[in-house]
Amino acid sequence: MKQNRQDTGLSPLWIETSPQKNSFRSILKWGDKDAFKNPSKGFLQVIKQTLNLTDADFQTMEKDGNQIVEAAMPVHLSGTDLASMEKIVGKENISVATYDRLKYTKGKAMEDIMNLRQGLVKDICDIVVHPRHKQDVRKIVSLCHHQKIPVHVYGGGSSVTFGLDCPKGGVTLVLSTHMNRLVSFNETNQTITVEPGMMGPFYEDLLNHAPQKLSAKKAYTGGHFPQSFEFSSVGGWVVTLGSGQASSLYGDAADLVISQEYVTPRGEFKTLEYPATATGPKLNDIMKGSEGCFGVLVSVTMRVFEYLPENNRQFAFMFPSFESAVAAGRQISQGRFGMPAILRISDGEETDVALQMYGLEGGMLDRFLVFKGMKKGKRCLVMGQSEGEKGFAANVLRQVKKICKKNKGFFLTGYPMQKWYKGRFSDPYMRDALNDYGILIDTLESSVTWENLHHLHTAVRKVVKANPRTICMTHASHFYALGTNLYFIFITKMPELEAFKAYQQSIIDSIESAGGSLSHHHGVGRMMAPWMERHLGQEQMEVLRAIKAHLDPNKIMNPGGLGL
Repeated sequence: MKQNRQDTGLSPLWIETSPQKNSFRSILKWGDKDAFKNPSKGFLQVIKQTLNLTDADFQTMEKDGNQIVEAAMPVHLSGTDLASMEKIVGKENISVATYDRLKYTKGKAMEDIMNLRQGLVKDICDIVVHPRHKQDVRKIVSLCHHQKIPVHVYGGGSSVTFGLDCPKGGVTLVLSTHMNRLVSFNETNQTITVEPGMMGPFYEDLLNHAPQKLSAKKAYTGGHFPQSFEFSSVGGWVVTLGSGQASSLYGDAADLVISQEYVTPRGEFKTLEYPATATGPKLNDIMKGSEGCFGVLVSVTMRVFEYLPENNRQFAFMFPSFESAVAAGRQISQGRFGMPAILRISDGEETDVALQMYGLEGGMLDRFLVFKGMKKGKRCLVMGQSEGEKGFAANVLRQVKKICKKNKGFFLTGYPMQKWYKGRFSDPYMRDALNDYGILIDTLESSVTWENLHHLHTAVRKVVKANPRTICMTHASHFYALGTNLYFIFITKMPELEAFKAYQQSIIDSIESAGGSLSHHHGVGRMMAPWMERHLGQEQMEVLRAIKAHLDPNKIMNPGGLGL
């Protein structure tokens, strides 16, 4: 163990130049190639202290992934099949280049990133196809069905569950290139229909400026803001059962979907648009979260909401314990006054890290909080934002304050929430910077009932912390009357890929064993697939297999996804 090492507090050298063209780094890097965010001095100090690191550990970078993708990986499709696909979409809309095939079959899971940093090319498709419209999708799926060629779908590429891997090769359909158009907007019904490749920022901007762009009477919002918002697609939200940061008010992606249109190997269908219907089990619900295993989503109709940002009210409270903070969260969620759009509860470790990140530990506020009984390691930060009609937003804030006060929460104004809000989409950039020095950051999340929350929190943290010198920050960020989610962020130094995989799998296993859901909003992919039958039971999995067998008899659609 390293001890008594000198630490001058000097800032490391960070990479702040765009990745080389056609490099592994250009694939693994988060977001905009020209955007960067490095850990604050306070956050870096937390990492150094907990992981027992000093300046010496930030002198030499690990593999940065800037080597060029040069491997000429063989294509396993016949010349006839390749020619047929080119005839369907045009030469300019296909590629068999190794770089393109790798780019569109890798997501942002830690294992993906570790492999790319080592220059590994594996589990890639044989050809990348950029369909122009649903007619192209129909023809490609039909061809692949008859030739038994695997088909995978790429939206924004932000999957963290190996959802884009192609272990059997085949075709990857990139929907965000062309299939990103508005289909229709219905202000009377407050719905919008778009192609699945429309990216989050374009979608929200279209709605926010509906009077100018859609000839609407009012401005609207989609209400869906995952942390990957800037680099994820509407279709991706739907087929992975995503959840946004404002889901406590607006609902998860599944709650926002009105109808869907699919192309499957068996045929095509569009679910019907009704506010409710008693016509048996809903195929619309079955297709949500199907992750491309049953067919290709080609259009989706979503609910939208009036956009009233001038009424937003931000708040933050400090609680003496995780138990008191959770009690307040449950009472807010089960109240009859509406919900904040955003609500977040950080546990003791995450709260301490946040205070150090923002340089507040040891300052006047910190000393005052200690005086008020908010002790380090125990105190928990709760923050959020109410939205909607002016009176509604004001009343939600008023009720939240009342409940928090009753549970010994100390009001901190809206300042902490403002700090978080400003960086809510940019924080993932820090992972690249820390990975350069061999520091791994990964996340796993689970849905849990109120009665089981503390058991799950304790059990999973025990497994995470069993690895020495590891930070484990946990928060709840999506709230329901029945319960919430727990989002575990773990930071450690673990250079060996196999050791990391075993560690990650032990955490997933602890989540399932402790009674949490395998996933709350990241989806299943191939990461959670090994646990699916144990989690759902044999009978439920057989139902999914039966649906798969009907819609995809040759098992070409995302083979291995969902464990199917």
